[in-house]
Amino acid sequence: MTVESFLITGAALATGERADIRLEGGIIAEVGLIPDAAGATVVDADGLIALPGLVDLHTHLREPGYEQSETVLTGTRAAAAGGFTAVFAMANTSPVADTAGVVEQEASLGLAAGFATVQPIGAVTVGLKGEQLAELGAMARSRAAVRVFSDDGFCVFDPMLMRRALEYVKAFDGVIAQHAQEPRLTQGAQMNEGALSGELGLAGWPAVAEESIIARDVLLAEHVGSRLHVCHVSTAGSVEVIRWAKARGIDVTAEVTPHHLLLTEDLVSSYDPRYKVNPPLRRAEDVEALRAALADGTIDIVATDHAPHPVEAKQSEWDAAANGMVGLESALSVVHASVVANGLLDWADVARVLSAAPARIGRLRGQGEAIAAGAAPELTLYDPSASSEFGLERLAGRSVNSPYLGRTLPGRVVSTFHAGYATLLDGVVQPSDEVARHASAAGGDRG
Repeated sequence: MTVESFLITGAALATGERADIRLEGGIIAEVGLIPDAAGATVVDADGLIALPGLVDLHTHLREPGYEQSETVLTGTRAAAAGGFTAVFAMANTSPVADTAGVVEQEASLGLAAGFATVQPIGAVTVGLKGEQLAELGAMARSRAAVRVFSDDGFCVFDPMLMRRALEYVKAFDGVIAQHAQEPRLTQGAQMNEGALSGELGLAGWPAVAEESIIARDVLLAEHVGSRLHVCHVSTAGSVEVIRWAKARGIDVTAEVTPHHLLLTEDLVSSYDPRYKVNPPLRRAEDVEALRAALADGTIDIVATDHAPHPVEAKQSEWDAAANGMVGLESALSVVHASVVANGLLDWADVARVLSAAPARIGRLRGQGEAIAAGAAPELTLYDPSASSEFGLERLAGRSVNSPYLGRTLPGRVVSTFHAGYATLLDGVVQPSDEVARHASAAGGDRG
């Protein structure tokens, strides 16, 4: 919706206080009791929580190369539906995002789509093959200004290569985001290793495969004095390693996915491929440890690991099905269910782990700022009192491989404001006219 200004009335801020919020001229112009704003479009936010626009440090947008699963347009539309105003796009595209040209293309596609800022993540190694470093410096100096590098989907297994990558990114305040998985311990793995995997006859993915890589990499990060980020932490043992590293003063941050905060390995007994993911769903004890670690700050952020797949890749027998779940549209509700409803986090904490901290880790300016006069107009209105069955109508992306279909989840995103425009209002995804002009100028297909 394109208008000159918005007046959001009666919203509850993350701090708990109620306020009106006026968006005008590409900034938050005023926050407080605002009796009138001539010419503004009024949005009644009574009963709604106003959060800074959510930022996802771990999104798979699939374009270029895998547009049958997702595109930048459909993926950022899903982001807006979930309250996200910025996403970091993982490098496992085709061609791989391992050059300045590819990351600049991704950023341009994001601008054309308009629903959310797209910040590319560069590959650590050429072609994600783990053999030689990619053009880290060129990607950092490009118009995309890449600061996060990851081979996610694959572990940077060679310790010398990992050391060199950590050393290299220090020059421009970059960070290596590691997919912690010892490949020789997980060959043929189908689910979490334990009693249940034995009962089901499925090859196990042991917790130590994750924990051993994290232990190695925090020591490497300490040795070279660089930043390390650990993707999708999933075990209680990993939490303890990260807690130890932080106590030692090592510059490490970590993320947990919504699905690892809520779902457990017991769901695999159904052999429903919607629950097949890497790292796998773990034990209830791991879920409790992850929740506690998020609450005490050992784990810094929640990141979706939004991983869309076409129907044929998921509707198959378990061992042939692809790993991954879509998660952008459901993330805020799942966080609400798993750590807010039980009092582990309040809404100020949610703003930290889903907005401020991911923007800080990714060095993304103009995102994650507190809602205050002069800040960027990136915010989300969320109805915490809503409760409904999560259905296909909630999915705004191209793929439908959500593990929450048919499950009742609390809360619902009502509106998302990005770059001064309402990109989601009353459940209808709607780009602004200016966004449409950007897309037309870039030759984008709005689909």
